[in-house]
Amino acid sequence: MAAASYEVALTRLLKDEGGYTDHPSDPGGPTNFGITLNDARRYWKGNATVDDVRAIPQDVARRIYRERYWSAMRCDELPAGVDYAVFDYGVNSGIGRAGKVLRRVLKLSDRTSVVSDEVIAAAGTRAASDLVIAICAERIDFLRALKTFPVFGRGWTARVNGVRAAALAMAQSRSPAPVANASTEASPGKAVVPVKIPAGPASAGAVIAAGAASAIVTSRLEVAALVVAAATITALAIFLVWRWRHRAHQEAAVSPPAERTSNGLG
Repeated sequence: MAAASYEVALTRLLKDEGGYTDHPSDPGGPTNFGITLNDARRYWKGNATVDDVRAIPQDVARRIYRERYWSAMRCDELPAGVDYAVFDYGVNSGIGRAGKVLRRVLKLSDRTSVVSDEVIAAAGTRAASDLVIAICAERIDFLRALKTFPVFGRGWTARVNGVRAAALAMAQSRSPAPVANASTEASPGKAVVPVKIPAGPASAGAVIAAGAASAIVTSRLEVAALVVAAATITALAIFLVWRWRHRAHQEAAVSPPAERTSNGLG
């Protein structure tokens, strides 16, 4: 039904996942293109090492995403937009959770995560936009409950907001906002301590650039404030000196000469 969504969804996902990361607070451990060491060992090399993850070819990551995530959740058969929302959720939090959430928003039993024929049929009877909104809302609630949310929360929130916006565009037969090619840098949506970022999707490069620009502006404002303060202090000092001298001259003009003190010499 929505097979054409795959390339758009994968391009966006690779951008969000970014390149190699190994953040100590990320339970996924060493990750590249979003592929963890466990995924690499399970779907690529049984004895994969951290160095293998660091050097994993992007075409291997693409194959893993197609076979083990997209196809495993039958995203080709889901409505456009819903497929991307479920796919990205599955990659980020596991296909088990994503499958159960999909079933739950469809009012089906979530005792299993299997995307069955019943799930596909039910998804076809619901407004895709409503499903996208419900899936992303549940995802945000789940992420906020995680103990690592204070570390990764801003990046995760930006990622889900971006997924929701793009998925809604896909559901409404509109083209999602274009994204840059997959970055080799760490992404704010995956295994990196995020900085303040826009509500919509943003690459790690954009986040870093925004932070740098903010720092430059802050630095310039601080310098300007110091210059103004210094100028104000200098002007005040000059005024006080002038005022003191002016008053001294006035007093000298109106007062009689001081009498010489007798010291017994004359």
